[in-house]
Amino acid sequence: MQLNDIDLNLLRLFDAVYRARSVSRAAERLGLTQPAASQGLTRLRTLIHDPLFMRAPGGVKPTPKADRLAPAVASALGTLELALGETSSFEPATSRRSFRIHMSDIGEGRFLPDLMAALREQAPGVRIETLPLPRAEIIDALDTGRIDFAFGFLPMVRDSQRTELLRDRYVVLLRAGHPFTRKRRAGAALLQGLRELEFVNVRTHADTLRILQRLRVEDRLRLTAEHFMALPSIVRATDLAVVMPRNIAEGFAQEGGYAIVEPPVAGRDFAVSLHWSRRFEADPGHAWLRALVESLFREPRGGVRAVSPRRTAVPPP
Repeated sequence: MQLNDIDLNLLRLFDAVYRARSVSRAAERLGLTQPAASQGLTRLRTLIHDPLFMRAPGGVKPTPKADRLAPAVASALGTLELALGETSSFEPATSRRSFRIHMSDIGEGRFLPDLMAALREQAPGVRIETLPLPRAEIIDALDTGRIDFAFGFLPMVRDSQRTELLRDRYVVLLRAGHPFTRKRRAGAALLQGLRELEFVNVRTHADTLRILQRLRVEDRLRLTAEHFMALPSIVRATDLAVVMPRNIAEGFAQEGGYAIVEPPVAGRDFAVSLHWSRRFEADPGHAWLRALVESLFREPRGGVRAVSPRRTAVPPP
């Protein structure tokens, strides 16, 4: 196969299907009918002599050859768009652009409500799709355009552009009225008391497991769940404790029915950042969404915000 055999629109279609993992969603993003997208994909498969995408739950999955082609295709298209000025402007009020974001279930609960409310006011046609990825895949996904941004505490994502949004720390969340909250404790007594609790954790959140290890309570782990946002209801109905970011725990405590404990262990502080690829930094749409995210979530520098005493159910010493 020669380069002149390939229609540029077929490469745009390939890139869209690869990013969306769906022919119908790719067609929608490109303004095509699904039959037209399917026909174009058939042409490309014939030219490349590979099926490129196989059926999968909820859409399609790429073949190994498609995985090898995707970075080069995304890079070439991005270079052409910038060179030809196709992305020279971005009008949020009229745009129907889609952005894909790596975000954990904790991040979805923390960031999406405010983000979607702001988009409703400023960019009602812009769409967001979250795509949680294994951490080892994030850099490649950003560089290939499979995702546009990544939110979170991602210290292993080193070769990206990023801006720090907020600082947080891990705390222990209990139900209100838990027997643990009936005593004032500090220092070693507080640590020993925590070691007598039983805990619930999520297998996909390695950082909370790190805090459990620092507390030396791994043998007190009674439940390992799949989804983090199910844990508060479990905590509220039981005497189990959960380690979670204070920023999230405060939201539950405000609603009532929960108590927050500050565990006396090192290494609880962390930073939540927004990550993106240098390849797409000049894209006006990217720049606009980055600025919106910063305006919504970036906190003043100067450390972790103090917890209001009325939100802290276990009094400090």
